[in-house]
Amino acid sequence: MAELAPGVDDAEVLACANADQAVLLTADKDFGELVFRQRLVHAGVILSRLAGLGADRKATIVAAAIDLHSWKFADAFSVASPAAVRIRRRIEHKG
Repeated sequence: MAELAPGVDDAEVLACANADQAVLLTADKDFGELVFRQRLVHAGVILSRLAGLGADRKATIVAAAIDLHSWKFADAFSVASPAAVRIRRRIEHKG
């Protein structure tokens, strides 16, 4: 998105992913704020915590995470790091 539409705010990026029912892969920690504090609807977010690694290593880690956990990423907020993938399912509030 940064290359296609520079300056687009995070909420709009999330809305675009939702419109396509796509899981969003990002390195921007601000999406945690949108998902948890603002409770914005999402189809799924994967936060890449791979700073300092080369592009090839990042691609390998993300590809392995997707290969192992792809069916779990929908409707979840996930964090991919070199050591692990943490997946937190969205909790529906009934009231």
